[in-house]
Amino acid sequence: MNEDHKEQAKAFRANCAVLTVSDTRTKETDKSGQMLGEMLKEAGHELIDYAIVKDNPAEVEQQLLDWLSSSKTSVLPVNKKGVKPNPGLGSAIGKNEQSEINVILTTGGTGIARRDRTVEVVSRLLQKELEGFGELFRMLSYEDIGASSMLSRAIAGLACSGGHETFIFAMPGSVNAVKLAMEKLILPELPHLLWERQR
Repeated sequence: MNEDHKEQAKAFRANCAVLTVSDTRTKETDKSGQMLGEMLKEAGHELIDYAIVKDNPAEVEQQLLDWLSSSKTSVLPVNKKGVKPNPGLGSAIGKNEQSEINVILTTGGTGIARRDRTVEVVSRLLQKELEGFGELFRMLSYEDIGASSMLSRAIAGLACSGGHETFIFAMPGSVNAVKLAMEKLILPELPHLLWERQR
């Protein structure tokens, strides 16, 4: 990638959706999901939608298909002073226009427990897998937590629906894992990924 291409890629910003897969978390206790929203916002990306579903393959797949097959309209609310506040994770709001989701970030359900089925669902939806994401994530995790990193089945790739392309990143449910994946892998490379698919 030459310098001109790098500069062009930097301008790309993603319209994102965050999905937490958990039997116990709520929007108030979902620290990993909250962190994802905050990190996206700080990096200049838009949070278009946010949801929590149970560790149930059917529920996970239905939510992902909803995001893949339709655009989300998000409107900024106006407060009493007539000023539109900055969008945050709790409100799951973005631009006052029709916005297509081009990046989905999931957290939870990527381990080897019997109810961990996120990877199976995501893998069925991918047309192109980014094998390097899982490989690099486990390599970086090994530096932090050692051999138990082999239990992670983090996965990423490109899904296509109705002519629209969406990147999906499936991460573990822990805050540390989400922070690692976002800081070291996803945020640094996301503009480049979007640029590559649109050039």
